[in-house]
Order: sequence, then structure tokens, then C-alpha cells
Amino acid sequence: MTTNAHAGHHTTAHAAHQHHAGHTAVATDHGDAHAGHDAHAAHGDAHAGHGAGTPGGLLITQDGYTLDLDTTVAEPGGIDFRFRILGPDGKPVTEFDPIHDRELHLIVARRELTGFWHVHPVRETDGTWAIRLDLPEAGAYRVFTDIAPRALGRTITLGADLAIAGQYAPQPVPAVGRLAEVDGYAVTVGGELRAEGDLLTLTVRKDGAPVTDLQPYLAAFGHLVILRAGDLAYVHVHPNGEPGDGITPAGPEITFHTAVPGPGTYRLFLDFKHGDVVRTAAFTLATEVAAEPPAAHHH
Repeated sequence: MTTNAHAGHHTTAHAAHQHHAGHTAVATDHGDAHAGHDAHAAHGDAHAGHGAGTPGGLLITQDGYTLDLDTTVAEPGGIDFRFRILGPDGKPVTEFDPIHDRELHLIVARRELTGFWHVHPVRETDGTWAIRLDLPEAGAYRVFTDIAPRALGRTITLGADLAIAGQYAPQPVPAVGRLAEVDGYAVTVGGELRAEGDLLTLTVRKDGAPVTDLQPYLAAFGHLVILRAGDLAYVHVHPNGEPGDGITPAGPEITFHTAVPGPGTYRLFLDFKHGDVVRTAAFTLATEVAAEPPAAHHH
């Protein structure tokens, strides 16, 4: 498991997070799960719809599977976070198909989308998943699990609330912008978020120079998680192309086909690996709204 490795990169990420105010970066082990994955057939698909018409991550129970947290309230700081995925029979599930090298991807986000962690817990034999999480600030958090229970045969994302106790000063969602800076890297995003789907291209530079030697991270050159402000509807996308396919360059551009669940403001978290460290670049984008007819502008 990369949990420990993770821990390290967590810290960096956190430092970065302080550094860039809203920017969060908690690097994460993003893995892979994605919504309707269909055997990964289409790596670049947006797994927005999860097959059921409801965006991913909004439900604690879906298709007979339930996310069962040991605790929904914790103190700030390091917590031993434990949970189970219960199957249709009410018992913990222990058989999962891997998605991007992992049986489960755990994503934790602050409700205001100012903090983000992508980690990989360890599954104990009884079906309990465990990981040490460091959530330093009081607030409202959302926990997401990307899983593909073997008996179900496809990927689903379950979501549940987690509260970290203490004085809590809600923050606004960071302002819309197409540039994110993390640890000396500048990442820009081109393209628009649309419900019908469109291409987003993220370009990675370091000290002004294009990065052309990105490293594969969980079988891809980048992982993109998109969360909608207000309800945290969840989309996890993998890029077009794969490392080693002979045609996909290792940067500076990483292209994703993304479809979002509808209008709104979205926070995008890109995990990428370079120099053996996984970093997270975060952006806020709003969906393109059709222009109103001129008549609507009369005074």
C-alpha cells in the first residue's frame, strides 16, 4: 500500500495548502475509481452519471451497497479513520475489482472545497478499511469511496458526511481561475465544463518550462476529481491515453474528456506525479451558461 508514502506527501501537500491560501493541495493517491468504469474501456470518459442518472457521491447507499463509517464526528488532528462497505446482505464486502491499481480510493474534501485528500486505506480481513487521516481544522467534510464490488460488476461512488469538532469559520469557495501554483509548478486549464461533455486540457510547467517527463501515477499521467459547490456532486475522470501506449506524451498537456452533472461552480483537483512526488493542483471553474437573448437586457 502506498499509505505511508502517502503520509509524506500529505504533509507537503498541506504545507502547500497553507501556502496558497485557498489552493489546497493535498496530494492524493488518486486512484482510480471511476464511476461507470466499464472495464476501463474508455479511460477518458467522465464517469459522471454512474449509470443511474444521479451524480456520484451524493448517496450513502446505492445499488444495495452502504458506506458505514465507524465515527461521523472527530477531533482535529490525526485520526484513525475506519469504515466498512456493507453489501446487500448487510455484511462487510471483501471482494472488490481493482480500479487503477487499488480496490478502493478514498477522497476526503472540505465542504467549501478548500481542502482535498486522496488516499488509499488498507482493508483488514474482516472487511474494515483503516487509514490515519490528518484533518487539522474544524469543519464539515465529505468522504467519498470509489469502489467496484465484484458482485455488482461496475464502479460506484458512495459519500458520507464527517464533522471535525471545534470553532468553525466557513470559507467561501475559492474564486474562479485557470491557474494553480503548487511547489514551484504552474498548472493551467483550457476548455470549458459542460453537461454535454467537452475536453479539458491541463498543462504543467515548472519554473516556466513545460514538464515533458510526468510519471505514471496509478496507471495514468493524471487523475482529475471534480466536485460541485453546494452539493459536492462527484466526477472522477481519467485522461485520454495511457502511459506506455506509444502515443500519449508524458506532458506538458494532460487531456480529459469531462461531462459535469449540470450548471454550477465546480472545484477541480488534478493529481500528477513528477520527481517522485504526487502533487495536487486545484482550480475553480463555472459551467458555461448560454447567453440570454438581447431582450432580457432592457432597462
